[in-house]
Parts: sequence; structure tokens; C-alpha cells
Amino acid sequence: MKRPDIKYLFKPRSIAVVGASHHKEKIGYKLLANILSGGYKGRVYPVNPKGGEIMGLKVRKSVADIEGDVDMACIVIPAKYVFDAVRECADKGVKFAPVIASGFSEVGNIAGEKRIVDYANKKGMRILGPNIFGVYSSASSMNATFGPDDIKPGNVAIVTQSGALGLSMIGKTAVENIGLSAIVSVGNKSDIDESELLDYLAKEKDTKVILAYIEGVRDGGRLIKSFKRATRKKPVIVIKSGRSKRGAMAVASHTGSLAGEDNVFDDIMRQCGVLRAESIKEAFDWCKFLANSPMSPCKNTLVVTNGGGIGVMAADASEKFGIPLYDNPAKLKEAFSGAVPDFGSVKNPVDLTGGATSSNYNKALEVALEIKEVDAVVALYCETAVFDAENLTKIIAKNYERFKKSSKPLVFSIFGGESVERTISELRRKSIPIFDSVYDAVSCLGAMRRYHGYVKGHRRRPEEAGIDAKAIEKVAKKALKQGRSFLLAHEAREVMGIVGIPVPESRIARSIGEAVGHAEAIGYPVVMKVVSKDILHKSDVGGVVLNLQSKREVMDAYEVMMRRCKSHYSNADIEGVEIAEMVSTKTEIIVGARRDNKFGPVVMVGLGGIYVEVMKDVSFRAAPLDRREVMSMIKQIRSYPILLGVRGEDKKDISALVDTIIKAGEIINKCGSIADIEMNPVAVYEKGVKAVDVRILLSKTEGENG
Repeated sequence: MKRPDIKYLFKPRSIAVVGASHHKEKIGYKLLANILSGGYKGRVYPVNPKGGEIMGLKVRKSVADIEGDVDMACIVIPAKYVFDAVRECADKGVKFAPVIASGFSEVGNIAGEKRIVDYANKKGMRILGPNIFGVYSSASSMNATFGPDDIKPGNVAIVTQSGALGLSMIGKTAVENIGLSAIVSVGNKSDIDESELLDYLAKEKDTKVILAYIEGVRDGGRLIKSFKRATRKKPVIVIKSGRSKRGAMAVASHTGSLAGEDNVFDDIMRQCGVLRAESIKEAFDWCKFLANSPMSPCKNTLVVTNGGGIGVMAADASEKFGIPLYDNPAKLKEAFSGAVPDFGSVKNPVDLTGGATSSNYNKALEVALEIKEVDAVVALYCETAVFDAENLTKIIAKNYERFKKSSKPLVFSIFGGESVERTISELRRKSIPIFDSVYDAVSCLGAMRRYHGYVKGHRRRPEEAGIDAKAIEKVAKKALKQGRSFLLAHEAREVMGIVGIPVPESRIARSIGEAVGHAEAIGYPVVMKVVSKDILHKSDVGGVVLNLQSKREVMDAYEVMMRRCKSHYSNADIEGVEIAEMVSTKTEIIVGARRDNKFGPVVMVGLGGIYVEVMKDVSFRAAPLDRREVMSMIKQIRSYPILLGVRGEDKKDISALVDTIIKAGEIINKCGSIADIEMNPVAVYEKGVKAVDVRILLSKTEGENG
């Protein structure tokens, strides 16, 4: 059945309100009243079995009684009656049904929710919700919500999973003078979710910024694609609440144990160009600023202040939020010599001192606007006795408009008493970016810089190493047929050989004599590891011995290892021991890849070795990846400077590390039998890398390849 165009959710030509009430205190009355008072021009049909008239409109006893087509039917009745209403709407040919009613999957009624969606979809109707407050669209002047009736039209769109919080957002946007192009409540996301809404809103000209409040992710792979499509066109801000429990792979893999949903979510949002806000206040500040300010790279920002202390705070905030300050002392001295008192400072921050008047302040901003290299300005003001504060509102408003016309963002932070607070309130109502906190002001520029950098630098196609996925699957499926959920050491090395990731030379020994022979062939020192499908964590039971320097040490280690392993696992099937080259691992990195249960193929890199769980210095991205994105995730870890060379060491082969990460991502992306890969440590040398220890877990229910 062909799906209806989602535009009819935002621009319906006709709306039925199933459950329209005669009683003013009921949601069915409030929602109908909002539609009628909001200026909606389409046809409106109240539906209630009692019939009669509500607010001058004839009430139909059923949707079937409505003459002509119905694009949208808002269902505002108790949960136990919803299926019958959905069936009636779907049979009528209604395109969209926002289900306001609660009492479904959020309280465990999963079957009831599935039933309404299945029937609706079978007939070509889409469900929004259930458990929502409705939908607002400025494009059709439609307020089909039971929230406030005074929604201000504008250019910010909000998609929210929380109904109560969404209703509060409507009220708060009015207070903050944030105009909305749309606000949609998705509730239980039984059918329509954020992905579809993002795709629609990204194309809408009236929407300049999208804000999404997300509690849980249903289809992470699809959401990633929608975020990427949306952020190429406009800023997307996300507030994500909730922290998930660690995944099922946590016990078996560092990659799994470190990949808490929020860690992965945060890094993938960065990868998609999404701006993640820590609070609703921060999100609203960014929305308002990005919707009303010219876009800039903010790479040469100038701070103008009348207070030295607040100027230093601005410099600190700039460092925190990644805002480079304009640094050309000669140019600044030349430009500001006539605007700054002799006892002031023409360095950045430019300090007009506490003796500055409104004229000095205005002149300094004029000068800042004229400096071609300066592409953003932070203007600070502290209340003083000599500053004629009655002119402050006028100066700020005038300069904001001038900067906006010149395509330079300008943010203000002013601090003082009652009159200053009145100025802030008055100017915020005019959508001027003005704050009482320096950090809030600079945070807005930081958000703009991050988004601008993403748009300019992230339009590359993912790279492929051209791995032989069929050969890898052959190795994995052989192990699966034997009932194993992981590859043995020699099988993991075989996979590394297929993709071209270097590993230490090694051989399997099934006797003391073979162990000694292999050790002498490889060359001392060597490592010895037990080979058993029944022992996954070898080191925990004495199944790993490092730095064996001689024949005697190999013989002793072999006997001790066998005794210890059998004492811990008396029934273990021990195939032998692996004798491997003991390699230098001065610079140890962990590279991992896993099939995340929310986001699909995910890659990890971080500080490796035995302290990986303690330091947790890791970053994540969704596969597939391009080299620029891989470099971004490497630079994100705190240990990155080690790769650049410290204390006289040479720079490490970062390019070879990038290749290794891309290959790991391609394995997990293309080989459905592979669930988790961990290379720890990966020794990174001045030239080349070597995966010293490799662990590969298998998927018992094979995912789709590719």
C-alpha cells in the first residue's frame, strides 16, 4: 500500500477531531478550540457519537458520516476505543491519524499498539503517536494540540518524544520569543518517528533550525542517515536524556563494555554534524541564535568589553568552546587607538575600561565591524556609574542590526542590576542574542563554529579498503557450525591476513617439543597463549605468558599453563598453545568494531593496553567512514598527542592506524557473521602497525551484510 505524502501531516486540507467534546475541560474540546482559533483555513469536522454542535460546527456521529476526503484525524478518546476509531478512519481513507490517547506501549500494552498500526498501515494510513499532545504547523496555521493557544509562528521546528516536556516547550518558546515553524509530538513512535520528520523539516524553507528531544532510539541506522541529510541543509540541535545499561557484549569485549548507548550516541551525533545540548536552556539559546544570525566560521573572534575581569572570562569561555580569538596586535592597535582610552587595552579582549561611556562602546563596535578579518564579535558590558545606561538598549539594537546586515554574528553579555536585567528581557523579546552569562554568549558562537565546520568539511564519501567479505564469512561460518560464538586465535589471525592488518608471527604447538621448535624458529622472546574454544579470557586463568626468553622458560611455561588451565576448566578442550613473536608495544592503541543494537556497525579507537577500562579514553563512530572522520575520532581521544611523538620520540604512523580502523569498520559493516572485533593492543610504530592481540566474536543470528 502506497504511503501518503507526509506534507499532509503538516498541511492537511481537512481535519477530523475524533472525540471532540462538548465540555470545555476535556482535551477533545481544547484541541478543537485550538484548531479553530489558530487560523486554520481547511475543513474541520468534530466527531462524537452524541452528535449536536460544538463551537458552531455540526458534529458527525462517525468519521464515515463526513462528506469528502479527510487528510488528518486527531483521535482524542480513551485507549480502549482507539482501535475502532482507527479502523473507521483507515476504512474512510484518512491519510494521517495523530493518536492523542495514552495507555499503549508506555504502560505495557504493546499488542494493542501494534494492532492499530498494523491495521492503519494495511489501509495506507499512518499513525503519529500514540501518547502525544498533537502537532502544530505554521505553514497551515494549524494548532492541532491541546497545549497553549498562543504559539508564535517562526522558523524553529521542534520534534519531541516527551509530551509533557513538549507542552512546556511551547510555553517557554513564547516567553523566549522563539517562533515555531512546527512542533510535533512523536510519543511512542509506533509508526512515524524522528527520521521521517527530520527528512520533511529539512526540506521546508520556513524551518531554519530543527530541535529534537529524544529519549530512546528505535532505528539508529535510519536516524543517522536522516540526521546527515538534515544537517547538510540546516542546523539540528538534539537533547538526549537517559542512560542505557551496558550491552550484552560487555563481559566478552572492551568494545562492548565501553560502548554505553550514551557514549556511542554522543560521538555519532558529532559525526552527523548534530549539535548536542546539555540542557533545554542551552538548546533554546542555540536555536534562537542560529535562526537569527548570519553563519560564520568564527575563526577570528573579537571581544570588546568595558571590564577586564569579564573580558578574561570571555577568553576562558572562548577556549572552552573552541573559539579562536583574533590575534593581530598591530592591526588592533591601529584600529582601536582612537576608540580606547590611553589606560585601556587594544589587545584582544579590547578593554575600554570601567570609565567608558556609551559613545566609547558604540565607537568600539563600529571599529570592530570594519575590521575585515574579524568574522564574529562578543560585546561585554558591566554596569558602571559613568556609563549612560539609558542609551544601552538603543546601542545594542542598532549594532546588532548593522552586524547582521554585514553577515557578522554579534553576541552580547551584559551584567548589572535591575535596569540591566530589564534591558536583557526587552532585547531578548526582539530576538537579539543577549545574555547575563559570558559563557552562554560564547557557547552560541561555539555551536555555530562546530556546525559551520561540519558543513564545510564533511561531504566526502566513505572509503572502502576492498576487503574479501566472502573469505571472512567462510572462516566465521565454519566456527559457527562448530557451535562457537568466537574465533580461535589462529582464525582471528587468518581474518587479519585477509584484510591486510599485520599481526605478530605465530604458530600452534601441541606438545612441549613443538612449542620449543616454534619458539626457536620465530626467535626469542616469545609469547605463549592457550588455544581452547572453552577459554575466552585466557589471562584470567594463567593462559597467557609473556616474554619467554629461552628453551627452558618455554618448557616450564607450557607445563604450568596446562596445569593451571585444566584446574580452572577441567573439561576444557585444549587444542594446544600459540607461540607468538613478542613485539614491542610502546605505543598501544585499541581498535574495535561492533554491531551495536541501536546504531548498527560502530567503530571504536582509544588508548589501548591493560588500562583501557580504567582510562576509558575512547571515541566511537558509525561505519562506514571516510579518512577525515577517522582522523576526527583519533584526534578526539586525550591520548592523541602520544601519536604525534613525545619526549623526543618520532611521530607514529597515523595513516596506517587510519587504514586499520577503516578495515575494522568495513569488516563489521559487510560481514553479518561478525558481531564484535577487538584489536588490543595495536602497536603503532614510526612506520606501520601490528595488531598484537585480536579477539573476534560471532553473531549467532547473522545480520545483513553491507
